[in-house]
Amino acid sequence: MASPTIETDVLIIGAGPAGAAAAALLATYGISTIMVNKHGGVANAPRAHITNQRAMEVLRDLGLEDEAVESATPQHLMGEHVWATSLAGTEIGRLRTWYTHPHFKAEHDLGSPSSVCDIPQDIMEPILVNAASYRGSKVRFNTELISFTQDDDSVTANLVDRLTGNEFQIKAKYMIGADGGRSKVAEMAGLPFEGEMGMGGSINVVFKADLSKYVEHRPGDMYWFIQPGVGHAGMGIGVLRVVRTWNRWVGVSGYDVNAGEPDLTNELGVAIAHKLIGDDTVDVEVESLSTWAVNHMWATNNTSGRVFCVGDAVHRHSPMNGLGSNTSIQDSYNLAWKLAMVLKGQAGTGLLDTYRQERVPVAEHLIDRVSRSNHLMPPLFMSLHLPPTSDEAMLNSSLATLNAHSAESTEFREAFDTALHNTLMCYNSHGMELNQYYQSSAVVTDGVQAPEPPRDPEVYYFASTFPGRHLPHVWVTKDQRQLALFDLCGKGKFTLLTRELNSAWVEATAQASNDLGIDINVVSIGRGCDYADSYGDFAAISEIGEDGAILVRPDHMVAWRSASAGDAPAADLDSALRSILAR
Repeated sequence: MASPTIETDVLIIGAGPAGAAAAALLATYGISTIMVNKHGGVANAPRAHITNQRAMEVLRDLGLEDEAVESATPQHLMGEHVWATSLAGTEIGRLRTWYTHPHFKAEHDLGSPSSVCDIPQDIMEPILVNAASYRGSKVRFNTELISFTQDDDSVTANLVDRLTGNEFQIKAKYMIGADGGRSKVAEMAGLPFEGEMGMGGSINVVFKADLSKYVEHRPGDMYWFIQPGVGHAGMGIGVLRVVRTWNRWVGVSGYDVNAGEPDLTNELGVAIAHKLIGDDTVDVEVESLSTWAVNHMWATNNTSGRVFCVGDAVHRHSPMNGLGSNTSIQDSYNLAWKLAMVLKGQAGTGLLDTYRQERVPVAEHLIDRVSRSNHLMPPLFMSLHLPPTSDEAMLNSSLATLNAHSAESTEFREAFDTALHNTLMCYNSHGMELNQYYQSSAVVTDGVQAPEPPRDPEVYYFASTFPGRHLPHVWVTKDQRQLALFDLCGKGKFTLLTRELNSAWVEATAQASNDLGIDINVVSIGRGCDYADSYGDFAAISEIGEDGAILVRPDHMVAWRSASAGDAPAADLDSALRSILAR
């Protein structure tokens, strides 16, 4: 007897950071969801780890930030990136990364109420999956997608229970493909891709070892080593990555893909760990080994009818810049509120087209930036006059020249120091994290030209309330207590921010809420308002007059703004919302 078809609003394929974030968000918004994962549980290895401010803001909006921070390596323990011959060996140089240099720390702190931290994927995923389940999403592991079909009204997925072998169907109004870099959903949906896969091979060794004596005086989340034969693409770069300070690690080594997959034995794991540590007397307990390749590919369309793909399913790249899982979570943040409003009848289906309009350019820019960051590594070897595949003797000779006192050594040092400094862009790309500028029908600019960022938009965050940009961060106060502007918005709702307690905007908001059937928060910030602008920061960044207003989307992106109340604030707000919501 055939199993009955299960029905839901949204079916999510994959329970990684993107899928679990989507499930948690949709469940929070009151949408019926089922999330399936072909594996028996969440990630069994650290994998992704850098969690930047924008991803932390998503967790903050979900009420999960504190839980995540408790299990994370905080920013102040992440920044000392040491370059050496091994962890116990000779230091060649250091970088202050992840915005720990005082200059970048100020920029970082001004950008968001949340801080970058290091949350390994095997810790992040349970937080999101548990939240999704607790809030009402149905979660099934050991469940694999076989195929799907869709029509004008629904998507019907054929799945198999990998424990029993039983096949069954789930019928959903929409489906999200969050099934990673080898996405079946993206393949079956026929999404178009550009780029290439499988460039070079690396081995991850997850192991336990107490390395406190080598790192607690120079705390960082990654340690880089120039060693013959440990990198990919012929570059001798090995990495030790902190998972838990300071006794759980990931060692990254390379292998020749042309020679085939290596035999992932415990002995190989110990040998790799000892080579990176530079001390074979350290007791090493290998947990797991796995291989991965550098990819450079993105989907030029992330949507097919009622099927949307998020995360690594549509942007596949190296871990450089630490943007992978962060961008994946942000995909879901962009999509979830739109799906929720369409499913509740609060928005037209045209709103869903803006997911493609807004996130495909982000993915393309991400792939380009990461590719350029990868190319910042070879100059380190070029500066030392090392060929791609150098041996121990050649390396020692170059390092001896680097430390000598001669004209040749001066040239070596200048070239190497320049190359080393240039790699800072592999970590300090604040603008890449917060400068997404959305241009779509879910943003209303009224034909006004967007301002140009005054500084490098990949390095520096450009705080602006211009529609399509990330809501700037400021602190306000209430009852003598400090609150983040961020926390006054979001939670699945639109928010109208004003600089005075203007009855016209309050009435306009009430009318729009009633006419459109949506909840809109209206928050006044200033003297005698809901919240005090005690530092004057909101007035400074708002870019509106005292009687103006800023409409903020549920994902904390500015949707529309009005410099003043004008003659018809209710009509203006209604028009903006109808445009945004495809009404």
